[in-house]
Amino acid sequence: MKLGSLKEGGRDGTLVVVSRDLAQAVRATGIAPTLQRALEDWSNMAPRLAALSEALDAGSADGAFALEMPALAAPLPRAYEFVDGSAYLPHVERVRRARGAEVPASFYSDPLMYQATSAGFLGPRDPVRVVSEDYGIDLEAEIVVVTDDVPMGVTAEQAAAHIQLVGLVNDVSLRNLIPGELAKGFGFLQSKPRSALSPVFVTPDELGGSWRGNKLHLPLVTHVNGEWFGAPEAGVDMQFDFAQLVAHAAKTRPLSAGTIVGSGTIANQDTSLGASCFAEKRTVEALATGKPVTPFMSFGDQVRIEMLDRDGNSLFGAIEQRIERQPLP
Repeated sequence: MKLGSLKEGGRDGTLVVVSRDLAQAVRATGIAPTLQRALEDWSNMAPRLAALSEALDAGSADGAFALEMPALAAPLPRAYEFVDGSAYLPHVERVRRARGAEVPASFYSDPLMYQATSAGFLGPRDPVRVVSEDYGIDLEAEIVVVTDDVPMGVTAEQAAAHIQLVGLVNDVSLRNLIPGELAKGFGFLQSKPRSALSPVFVTPDELGGSWRGNKLHLPLVTHVNGEWFGAPEAGVDMQFDFAQLVAHAAKTRPLSAGTIVGSGTIANQDTSLGASCFAEKRTVEALATGKPVTPFMSFGDQVRIEMLDRDGNSLFGAIEQRIERQPLP
């Protein structure tokens, strides 16, 4: 099934079940007012939501309406936790090689992960507002999973059973602020503003055979200003699967229902498949020619991130955003 949230009912939106073709929706408030509430009692809520989903796809759901993407907030307009990994090591390897650094051996056995911004997510059609182009505005096309309550210390095998939803994120980065922050040795803060989530999240069964080994085996397609930017294969070159990422996050603390876990920027060894962020594209250019050529994003630029199934159908809907200037207060 596919789940989303309307921009109504307060900060956490209103839960809707969305049809497989993304054309229709029905409010699920008779089951749960919000997606967060549903995740907190998932074992009871999921079967009822699935029944409503079946009725919607069969054309028999009361209250169904035509879905307009601008009416959607992020499926989780805010989350208790968002942790983002860096599971695609070709990206890490290239970035380090470009600056003459080696990849530590531990990176191949212990995931990279940081605490990301979760107090608010942009909707799939909301603009990305930034104070200055000098910050180095970048997109990051990624996959995310959402968990129910995860106990502390779970194994990867146990963690797999706690992955309840899958979606996309544009994990916005301000690249020119990152070096100074990392040099302090305390991680990201100002360089990681709010991110945008796909129009819907889906249950893993909705993905069929494309979801296997706790990975999503499909290309993630990005366009910038209407031009193809990249379509790396998400199931290829992923050093750590999502169950391993969830287990890593839960090693020393339980995860609350509604925790979002990100894959990190999708990147393949095969650079002909393009990139999922400008930092990756610029690194490939620097390794090839000695310096990056492509600038970071400018005000007015348009981003589109989408994943299609093998029949060409949009799985999560598209993230479509415009980069805009944020006026100072």
